[in-house]
Amino acid sequence: MGLIKSITSAVSTAMGDQWREYFYCDALSGDVLVTKGKKRINGGKSSNTKGEENIITNGSVVAVNEGQCMIIVDQGKVVEFCAEAGEFTYDTSTEPTLFYGDFGENIGRTFSTVGRRFTFGGDTAKDQRIYFFNTKEIMGNKYGTASPVPFRVVDRNIGLDVDIAIRCNGEYSYKITDPLLFYTNVTGNVVEDYTRDRIDSQLKAELMTALQPAFAKISDMGIRYSAVPAHTMELSDALNEVLSAKWSELRGISIVSFGVNSVKASEEDEEMIKQLQRSAVLRTPDMAAATLVGAQAEAMKAAASNESTGPMMAFAGMNMANMAGGMNANTLFGMAGQQHSQEAAPVQTRQTEEGWSCSCGRAGNTGKFCAECGTPKPVDGWACACGAVNKGKFCSECGQKKPAGEPLYKCDKCGWEPEDPKNPPKFCPECGDSFNEGDVRQ
Repeated sequence: MGLIKSITSAVSTAMGDQWREYFYCDALSGDVLVTKGKKRINGGKSSNTKGEENIITNGSVVAVNEGQCMIIVDQGKVVEFCAEAGEFTYDTSTEPTLFYGDFGENIGRTFSTVGRRFTFGGDTAKDQRIYFFNTKEIMGNKYGTASPVPFRVVDRNIGLDVDIAIRCNGEYSYKITDPLLFYTNVTGNVVEDYTRDRIDSQLKAELMTALQPAFAKISDMGIRYSAVPAHTMELSDALNEVLSAKWSELRGISIVSFGVNSVKASEEDEEMIKQLQRSAVLRTPDMAAATLVGAQAEAMKAAASNESTGPMMAFAGMNMANMAGGMNANTLFGMAGQQHSQEAAPVQTRQTEEGWSCSCGRAGNTGKFCAECGTPKPVDGWACACGAVNKGKFCSECGQKKPAGEPLYKCDKCGWEPEDPKNPPKFCPECGDSFNEGDVRQ
């Protein structure tokens, strides 16, 4: 009787699994990350009512919606994967059917399945499942620092580098970017819906741990803690970089956005930063002088309104304080003026050295002619008969030796040169100036 019951059960279950199934998934809410696919039965009108739940017949159809990803697990191993919206046909299943593929071949495979199930007492001895993953952005994950988080404040303008403690809160969103990793390392073969509340506490704890190195990367970029809400994209990238090993590479999760509602430092730390910034301003003599003048003006107002000791005694005390301090506003302003003069001096010196002085007294000329009288720039060297100007003993163009002791003439007013520079006329034909000793160059 046991054998007859087993063969009957094997034939019954094998024939019940001959129908091709249609698997689908309803719209996944923001709280559901993974759910198991369902067979559409269509009430009591469908003939496919006796098939096993965890058997997927060859040729079955799976509907994949936008924002979803589907995997097929056969005997605990992922055998199919689809992340494109539309209809997916599973045509490589190990469960044959007479209604899909080659009829003759499928008859033999069906009898083989019956024989296999008979050896298991009529049981299918197989587990095939379809899982749908929610690949949309999972939003509304709140976070908050229960205890202060260290933040490094760097201000290179004033040489500030100090650690403070801040508190922040806000929301972040993430999404499943690698469903295979998420299935392998997080969910596994779940029967019920896998919801976000089963993993949110772990993600939040790791996020709080990663905030400190992420803030360190933000501070290295020169971003002030008060400006962090305006740089959430940089903070998201920093968090993904810190959490990549645990989230992306282990669980297949990535942070999409990171919102900051507020960032607040303690009152002591904020006052310390303000005081350091005020002190840094006083490094320059002119700012120190201006601050001292303002303080003295306030002191004079307070002294004038002092009725207990009298204005004269108050002013006398203020003068004694200035003398004891050894520094006053005039001294500081003088130091600032000297500093500015020294900063501007190299520019003036360089301009003078780059220019040339004319015989009319105009200095600092940079062109070929004097800006005051139009006199050409003096030639530094001696002029050869070929027209080249040289500084050495021989001409660089024709190789002629530099004349020794014979005067060469050139008008010192307009720069005209005679054809024979050794025998000029008595007067320059261009400007009428007479040739004299000032026109002679060696």
